[in-house]
Amino acid sequence: MKNQKFEIVGTQSNIDWVGRKVTGAHNGTIAIKKGELILNDGKLVGGKIVVDTTSVKILDITDPATNGQFAGHLASDDFFSSEKYPEALLEIVSVSGNRADGNLTIKASRIPLILMPW
Repeated sequence: MKNQKFEIVGTQSNIDWVGRKVTGAHNGTIAIKKGELILNDGKLVGGKIVVDTTSVKILDITDPATNGQFAGHLASDDFFSSEKYPEALLEIVSVSGNRADGNLTIKASRIPLILMPW
């Protein structure tokens, strides 16, 4: 069977994220602008997702001031540099079983990563 491409509808999609550190973790969402997933015989084989770095939401911090401070930190040059780089790119380059290998490009820097089981 040939590859099939499926468009990700950005207005109906987002990524749930978890950021872990030694002292705990935080979680939230970030919007998908657009993307596609490629399947072969019904199995994921690749894809690209364009992420809107200006849309980061932190869900576990309920105090508005602290939430705003953390969101500002994520948008700053310390992390996304959202003003200069409003998009990040997640590319799935290979899939084996329930593991996908890919690249995440943030601030024009490519980072190899492993996407764990979904």
